[in-house]
Amino acid sequence: QVQLVESGGGLVQAGGSLRLSCAASGRTPSTYAMGWFRQAPGKEREFVSRISWSGGSTYYADSVKGRFTISRDNAKNTVDLQMNSLKPEDTAVYYCAADRSRRQLYTHSPAEYDYWGQGTQVTVSS
Repeated sequence: QVQLVESGGGLVQAGGSLRLSCAASGRTPSTYAMGWFRQAPGKEREFVSRISWSGGSTYYADSVKGRFTISRDNAKNTVDLQMNSLKPEDTAVYYCAADRSRRQLYTHSPAEYDYWGQGTQVTVSS
């Protein structure tokens, strides 16, 4: 069992920045790939970013490339998402997720993740 707790959400104006953090606990969470997803009201949960267990491989949705950066600190069991140049369309609840598999192929579907945090609200005003 892995527990995930997100923090760092809030209200910012368009063009501003926020840094989200996910604290993980449980058996060997540092060996899991980690991801960030987001869900706006009335919308499907969508992939934002993924990072391998080593931190050596990262992936981003096209909508956030060049603006968001994912990172992890395995010694602290934390995963961060630095969000810059925020847009109103980034407004959503952001979820941290853990993937315990060793998959080589993936589609960035939420179904590929085994553990989820409670989410943190990010609101970007015009």
